[in-house]
Amino acid sequence: MHLIEPFYLWRTDYIASEDPLSPFYEREYSEFEFQNSVYDFYIHPQWDTMGSPTLFIKILYVEYEESFVIIELIGEWNDAIENDIMTFKRDIIDPLIDEGITKFILIGENVLNFHYSDDCYYEEWFDDVEDGWIALINFHDHVAKEFEKVNIDHYFAMGGELDDIEWRTYQPYQFYKKVNDLLTKRLE
Repeated sequence: MHLIEPFYLWRTDYIASEDPLSPFYEREYSEFEFQNSVYDFYIHPQWDTMGSPTLFIKILYVEYEESFVIIELIGEWNDAIENDIMTFKRDIIDPLIDEGITKFILIGENVLNFHYSDDCYYEEWFDDVEDGWIALINFHDHVAKEFEKVNIDHYFAMGGELDDIEWRTYQPYQFYKKVNDLLTKRLE
């Protein structure tokens, strides 16, 4: 797992630690000291900790004028023991919403498991982005099924073409446009 880096080809366009509006502003990183782990396996030091011992993220891109963010995740999303959604919502999502972000793209191909607790923070997040959306991209089938089993998939746009986007081949705005177009078609 230590070889799985957050996607870095958009760093010429955006770096969260250099964005004064980012929750990770002025965070410093090491390329050599591996401190965080998932399942006793160290993860790459470029992943951001958000207060959860099992779920780590990287804000890959934010566009404040278009009000969207692209976030990559790695680890185990554990609401049952760690209440990851509360930490994610309060420490990452709320500050972004306060800056006008209403469209969230979550890339989940490195999310290994999901454990449910309740849906109150999902519902709150959904209500907070009344004119926007939350899209899940490339989550594993077993993780998506867990979302569906407990009905929190109602708060996300997920499945279908969103599970097969080769997102690394796009520039950030093109990727956002692709997701937005897919969601617009669903609503029509």
